Amino acid sequence: MVSAPVSAAGSVVAVTRKVAEDTHAIRIGAVTAAAFFDLDRTLMAGSSGIHFARAAYETGLISRRRLARDALDNLRFRLQGSTDAGTDAVRARVSAMISGVPVRDLERLAPRVLAGVLPRLYPDMLATAYAHQDAGRRVYICTAASQEIAELLAHVLVFDGGIGSRSEIVDGVYTGRPAGPFTYREGKAEAIRELAEAEGIELEDSFAYSDSESDLPMLRAVGHPVVVNPDAQLARIAGREGWEVMRFERLGRRLKVVAAALAAAAVGTAGSAVAGRRAPGAAPRRLPRAGARR
Repeated sequence: MVSAPVSAAGSVVAVTRKVAEDTHAIRIGAVTAAAFFDLDRTLMAGSSGIHFARAAYETGLISRRRLARDALDNLRFRLQGSTDAGTDAVRARVSAMISGVPVRDLERLAPRVLAGVLPRLYPDMLATAYAHQDAGRRVYICTAASQEIAELLAHVLVFDGGIGSRSEIVDGVYTGRPAGPFTYREGKAEAIRELAEAEGIELEDSFAYSDSESDLPMLRAVGHPVVVNPDAQLARIAGREGWEVMRFERLGRRLKVVAAALAAAAVGTAGSAVAGRRAPGAAPRRLPRAGARR
């Protein structure tokens, strides 16, 4: 049976109920299960990358022009989701940016990054994550962003860990080269499988949450996939598979409302202009005579 998309509040209730229903079976069977959460557009509105970029600009690591481009990319991401080409470009740009930068310098960006990210977390998604923990599951952030960001947020949110992309460090300085697989598409699923094997996690009893078609490998790696603010392609797949759908992103809907209002205003203005024109054959308007009383 296909699950229709539901409201944010309704989706949280449905998923939380599912979490509670599975709790008893997990405890009886002594099974170690987990819940894996993508970060951007899943745990939070928009991209965490723009907040890193803003912090990097404020400390002189990138230019104002680069920040403006990143802000535009973030808007596109919020409206349309990620693309492989866009993700690869960001990875290459960040690798070049941090090459030769001391680890401590990037660690000092943490307060600025958190100041941008934390207010944009979806409260209902945090409630869902904590419900998993209360049910005995471990909770992990799984993101294509850096391992440092994943671990930082996992620590602040009291999650059980973070999975991100690692960068090579030599003598306390970033080299700009990767230090492991890129946790994107199959790379993210592979990282989850490696963690599951090391920690004794049963993926068939685990949950995964994501917004993007690019995370299909991760969603298919677990027994309970849930899609959040899905892009168009993932929404179609979720409908076909009968997966739970949760929606929180409102920017696209707000823009549609604004566009509709502007269109209606334009039509109204055009109608008024037409109505104000003299109809063919109508008597011409008489101008007042000079000196006439009004």
